[in-house]
Amino acid sequence: MKPSTQPPLRPSEGGYAKGEQTRARLLEAALDCFGPDGFERVTTRQIATRAGVNLPALTYYFGSKEGLYLACAQHIAGQYSQALNPAAVEAQAALDAGLPPAVIGERLKGLMAALAGFLLASSDAVNRNLFIQREMANRGPAFDQLYDRLWGPGIEFAAVLVERAAGGRLTPTEAGVRAALMIASLAGFGEGRAVIERAISKSDRIDYAIAALNEQIDALVRPPSATQAAGDR
Repeated sequence: MKPSTQPPLRPSEGGYAKGEQTRARLLEAALDCFGPDGFERVTTRQIATRAGVNLPALTYYFGSKEGLYLACAQHIAGQYSQALNPAAVEAQAALDAGLPPAVIGERLKGLMAALAGFLLASSDAVNRNLFIQREMANRGPAFDQLYDRLWGPGIEFAAVLVERAAGGRLTPTEAGVRAALMIASLAGFGEGRAVIERAISKSDRIDYAIAALNEQIDALVRPPSATQAAGDR
């Protein structure tokens, strides 16, 4: 969730367009297969058939099943970056300018809202979230790549925002735990989407999730009352 300086990927032009379309179809088919079934159970032939291409095309673009799996992780990390980068850039600018905790809190809200929209509202969220969930639970082939590009920097950046929004009342460790819990709550909300949609019938559940996180962030920004402070002593 740190700001990215890399421009979003654009379709290649001319003779490369067809190749990029084939590569994109393979990535989409791979996520459709790897998400529900995991790395071990899926075959390259299954992915190629789903993508509507021949098996040598998969080898040409990705080398092997593991190469394709790692490319899926890279693709997911790129999607996160593209979706969250505008909010992350604004948050980083607020940090760099030394703006007050209330402003940092608003930027943190913006970042969490962007994450909620990405995890819960996008059309391809289900298989992507299943892919991520498997890696988090089992430390699969893409765990290190996802940690280095996504989870580690995301939690670290959110923790800095939490610490600054709290006006120094939290240690870095405390801020890191709160940041991780905020992110994990949204990830769990996305991964349990089928259960949540059945249990919570509201069509605007995403708005409610964002509102709940905003309340947490507001509580960070507000200093404790005199009564609370006396009770803590």
